[in-house]
Amino acid sequence: MFDMLTLVVILLILIVGLGYFNEKVTKLTYEIALMLLSVILGTVITVIAAFVREQPIRELLLEVQIFDLEEFLMKGVLCFMLFAGSCHIKIREFRDNARPIGVLAFICTFLGALFYGLLFYMIAKLCGINATLPMCLMFGSITAPTDPIAATGILKKFGLPARTGFLIEGESLLNDGVGVALFACFSGIVTADSQSGFFQILIRQILGALLIGAAVTFVCYIVFIRTNDVKRKIYASLLVVSLSYLLCEHFGCSGAIASVVCGTLFATLCDREEAKTGKTVPPEYDEFWEIIDNLLNSALYVILGLSFVRILQMPMVLVLAVLAIIANLIARFLSLILSSWFMGPIPDGYDRTGFSKLLTWAGLRGGLSIALAMSTRPILESGVYHIALGCTYAIVFFTTIVQGLTMQKVYSRIGRKSS
Repeated sequence: MFDMLTLVVILLILIVGLGYFNEKVTKLTYEIALMLLSVILGTVITVIAAFVREQPIRELLLEVQIFDLEEFLMKGVLCFMLFAGSCHIKIREFRDNARPIGVLAFICTFLGALFYGLLFYMIAKLCGINATLPMCLMFGSITAPTDPIAATGILKKFGLPARTGFLIEGESLLNDGVGVALFACFSGIVTADSQSGFFQILIRQILGALLIGAAVTFVCYIVFIRTNDVKRKIYASLLVVSLSYLLCEHFGCSGAIASVVCGTLFATLCDREEAKTGKTVPPEYDEFWEIIDNLLNSALYVILGLSFVRILQMPMVLVLAVLAIIANLIARFLSLILSSWFMGPIPDGYDRTGFSKLLTWAGLRGGLSIALAMSTRPILESGVYHIALGCTYAIVFFTTIVQGLTMQKVYSRIGRKSS
């Protein structure tokens, strides 16, 4: 088994090597390229390992392919990814679009989880899977949040209208917390019979995370705002998210919710300070978190790509993955159509149908969905857990690769119809 430093070196070699190859040869969007090239590499490794007779070499090849993604995400990295995604929110810009972004982040995410859960429940019944309705609604909350990193990186490749692009980015930044809160609710229903009551679990998971995240943020922000040392500001931001996540793990709260709370509160407090005193956040602070965000997500895309072939080898997953992808698209479109009636005027000249089609195809999924799926291992039977994980993998892969690569064509076609 490789030690941690060896695994880090392998990951960095792949991130740098595949990124450089894409820059010079394939020239795809960075996030798409990392996952697609990693899938190809993982497939090649699997084929080579199947023909290699020497057991030590075969084990070495398979070990390179199989990273412990659950360890990577759930043991600390996820909190930094969520904080990095939410600490860049420009509160004043959000105020101008508060209604449509709020509708997309809250109403649309809830409806998307509900519709996907109901559709997956019907699929489970048809396929004879032992999954209850609360379980399926929990699966819906896993796939409902869109990913800000993938969406922003891909959408910037072509000239999407400014307000529509901002709505997509704003939705993906805010709905992480909504998705995690929904997950806490539905997983609380699933575990209520075997553990404590539903409301007790809900209060501990959500309210506890809100209190811990807010308390730690306000204490650390005092140091952040009063120090003149840029490095100390960065250290304070690292402390706030890691300490909040650690305390939530200790008290049985949702560390993911606390991480989003910390990032959003930091952005809000910094915005208020700038409006009050004109004192802006140092550019080094934003640059640091952008680098952290990019590095962690790059590692995630590489690991997902390498693990994809192995995930699809699970029983029944291939067929169910196709059905899950279709259910995800239907649920996303229906939730957008209904939500659009509460948004007010549709931006940039789109009609409701065209706008819903565009945001359906722009609704990419990422690391949060995988992390939430992995966190269900203690509360699900092994077979149901692997189905949920495999279907989530498939949705993340499809939205990132297929939807990401075809986004330009979809945008152009909808644009012509809506103009």
